Amino acid sequence: MDTIGIFLWGLGTVGVELAKLALNKEGVKIVGIVDEDKNKIGKDLGDILSIEKTNIIISDPKENLIDKVDADVVILSTKSQIKSIFTVVKDILKSKKNCITIAEEMVYPYCVEPELSIKIDELAKENNVTILGTGVNPGFILDSLIITLSSTCNKIRKITAERINDLSDFGLESMKFQGVGTTLEEFEKGIDDGEIVGHIGFLQSISMIVDTLGIDYDEIIESKEPIISNTYRTANGIEVEPGMVAGCNHVAIAYKNGKEIVVLEMVNQIYPQSEAIDTGDYINIYCENDLHFSIKSGIQGIKGTALLALNMIPQVVASESGLKTMVDMKNPHAIENNFIDQLKYYKKL
Repeated sequence: MDTIGIFLWGLGTVGVELAKLALNKEGVKIVGIVDEDKNKIGKDLGDILSIEKTNIIISDPKENLIDKVDADVVILSTKSQIKSIFTVVKDILKSKKNCITIAEEMVYPYCVEPELSIKIDELAKENNVTILGTGVNPGFILDSLIITLSSTCNKIRKITAERINDLSDFGLESMKFQGVGTTLEEFEKGIDDGEIVGHIGFLQSISMIVDTLGIDYDEIIESKEPIISNTYRTANGIEVEPGMVAGCNHVAIAYKNGKEIVVLEMVNQIYPQSEAIDTGDYINIYCENDLHFSIKSGIQGIKGTALLALNMIPQVVASESGLKTMVDMKNPHAIENNFIDQLKYYKKL
């Protein structure tokens, strides 16, 4: 093997970023792309990325290319829920191809879909391939990074983490999930109807943390509050006038005997800087030797997720078969050399 063949399933915001990055990495080659957008099907990837022709044509998923292309790994960037992607995942695994997905529920799937998770694990093992769910969040900042930082801690009493995020570069669907552009009444109705969901992945992050660290909890309670704008903001065609909703403040708290054990908060809005709010990621672990960790400006969500998916390719290809989570893998890291060299490195371990 002189290159790792990757197949991109989904060319949305993250998929486009993945394609840009993959074209400039040594040792990987895009061997196929499918997307449901009729405006993209039949076009050269270069036209989508506004670069020179690549001779990589975006195809319709209905063409069942997954059985025809010689790919080592499929990166699935479509929907968030396990049930909504299960049929596609099944087809990928049956085609004997490894899979990396950014579906939030797949980061730690057993906590929401235990039966489907077992089926996915069995399918992967039957076909001698690996499937991994990853992303910036869930998958890294509010879970696996916390777990890594905890290695220097003892007698943990409480963990808190907050991510203040700018949604301006995200897709329209992500903004709608956060209630961007709604009135207060529309936001409350959207919460009741389930159309506004806030952040997807708190249950996965908390479950990954407590299971890995051996922390017990009784219940998880979530709350979602609208972020009311005091300024005019606009992004991706959505206009937010003063008094309208610019995003969602979503909090999840795990309790034990009435005490907060893990507190995770996502503050998602468009252009927070319009009100002098800085983006950033903040982690606090309260223990014998309290730890306070912060990333100024924060890790960029779209590019960060694309890079995590891309940089995990050598590990996934070299891994034992089955359904994996980020805590099952070696520490994620940048790949500045050839991906094939990294693959050889992991195969030696």
